[in-house]
Amino acid sequence: MEREVSAGGVLLRHMRGRWWLAAIEPQGRAAPGNKPVFALPKGLVDPGERPPQTAVREVTEETGVTGTLVRKLGDIRYVYTRSYGDGQRVFKIVSFYLLRYQSGRLGDIAREMRLEVRRALWLPLAEAPRQLAYRGEREMAAKALEDVRKDPDLKSFASPK
Repeated sequence: MEREVSAGGVLLRHMRGRWWLAAIEPQGRAAPGNKPVFALPKGLVDPGERPPQTAVREVTEETGVTGTLVRKLGDIRYVYTRSYGDGQRVFKIVSFYLLRYQSGRLGDIAREMRLEVRRALWLPLAEAPRQLAYRGEREMAAKALEDVRKDPDLKSFASPK
């Protein structure tokens, strides 16, 4: 079985008195009843790149905003069958990192990213663990929510190396 390693980000921003999470709606995916699918930005780790770098890059590419690393939240592991090419089963590991908003405008993404991302949006962090489509990503949002409940300014968490 082939293996893939990806990384993604849970980017948080404090505005209007509460925390928000940057999510994406991938192109070509819909839930039953044609409801939108909300996901976290993520992608394959490029050669020579470390997972934290990938998380920052993917968040910027897919949402238009940049963030600073706060800490690693955890890993998600699963098996999927490719829907393209060889249809092979793949064991995938996705490392997720907590990021804090630094700059940029949500949705300001390159034209070529529009092939992957229908739109980027802010979800209230308190609701994100219920609104994200994938179980592992909901767990990562719940961890981020727990972090801000412990430390509303995220100052006590060390940046990953």
